[in-house]
Amino acid sequence: MVNLLYMELLKLKRSHMFLISIFGASAAPFISFIASLTKKAKLPYSPLQIDEFFSETHLYCVLLIGVPLYGVIAAYLFHREYAEGTLKNLLTIPVSRMGLILSKWALLALWIMALTLISCGWTYIFGLVGPFEGWSTNLLVESFNQFVTSGILLWLLTPPMILVTYLFKSYVTTIVFTIIITMVNLMIFGTEYSALFPWSAVQVIATSSFFPEYPPTYSYLTIMATSFIGFFTTLVYFNKADIH
Repeated sequence: MVNLLYMELLKLKRSHMFLISIFGASAAPFISFIASLTKKAKLPYSPLQIDEFFSETHLYCVLLIGVPLYGVIAAYLFHREYAEGTLKNLLTIPVSRMGLILSKWALLALWIMALTLISCGWTYIFGLVGPFEGWSTNLLVESFNQFVTSGILLWLLTPPMILVTYLFKSYVTTIVFTIIITMVNLMIFGTEYSALFPWSAVQVIATSSFFPEYPPTYSYLTIMATSFIGFFTTLVYFNKADIH
């Protein structure tokens, strides 16, 4: 397992995908910062609150940018051998298919957490540069916990994207799938149904903005069920699939 993970890291080292993903992870803090400056220009005497800036940036990261970005990364990691025609040769060596899936999923976890920390870091930097008020240690700790929690939960929700990638063996299908998820996120944001849809439930859990109609258990269960079913189905399919 460790050797497989190391092999995946070596393959990633020769790719420009990680650098591209850094730009994607930096988009949400940048967009939020520009929006704050625009608001300040229109209302120069209205102070900008740092907690609102953190909240808006986190919202963009989770509901708008996170799902498509992490979906593309997942498709890249799990479709790469298909695209390059090396998967059949890879499976001729003593490597279990489960081990291969787990090593890629572990690398995906490291990748997502790295991008999460980059997004969080840029948020702090823009917060220091901009004319924001209301800084506090508790706010920094709380915002950091929200980013990390969201990163972990979004990683847990990648198996359905991996499954779509294996089923259709195409980046395009996975991208369309993540766009649909993002559209649903935006449609139900702010309603009680966001606590039940797995990808919007990430925002609900991370910010503790639960709804009285649905206890927190519902949000946790919908994420765990989606993750488990997606991962189990992916393992079953990949173990039985014929590799050409």
